[in-house]
Amino acid sequence: MGIVRRGWRAFFAWYERHYTLNVGIAGGLFLLQLVHLYWLTTDVVVARLTGDSWFDPSGVLEVLIVVVDYTEIPAILGTSLIYVNELRRGRHWKPLLYLVLLNSQWLHIFWITDEFVVGEFGGGESSLPAWLAWIAILIDYLELPVIYDTIKRFITSWHTERLDTFFREELR
Repeated sequence: MGIVRRGWRAFFAWYERHYTLNVGIAGGLFLLQLVHLYWLTTDVVVARLTGDSWFDPSGVLEVLIVVVDYTEIPAILGTSLIYVNELRRGRHWKPLLYLVLLNSQWLHIFWITDEFVVGEFGGGESSLPAWLAWIAILIDYLELPVIYDTIKRFITSWHTERLDTFFREELR
């Protein structure tokens, strides 16, 4: 058990030393999800509500959206580390809430997939109830507060790191 505990501590010591970089990578990956949410809103949701899509990607653009969608997995993992680190340091309710919002994405990724939502809204047959498609969309939008918080953390950390460097190096 001592080896696991030392490894855990060493990992988070490294993580905190490189906090700005780690949060920046997680935030950057999560910002890409805005492309997916744009597609979901303007193509899938709008088409379901109005009968006309505002955005119907095809070809290379469609492939890029699919690739962006796959960055969601490393984004979830990287961003979860931010909140696990916060919980490890003793902060409780907000990181726990964000972990729940963030990790609800696994339900959407592996069970109520985008293919199901598109198929259901397109009139396809499914063994799952139609209202589940709306739940999947809601789960996708639960990323928004986490994306905002992650980007805010990155900007704050970057700004703080730059000020610390300025005071340490320029005002010696």
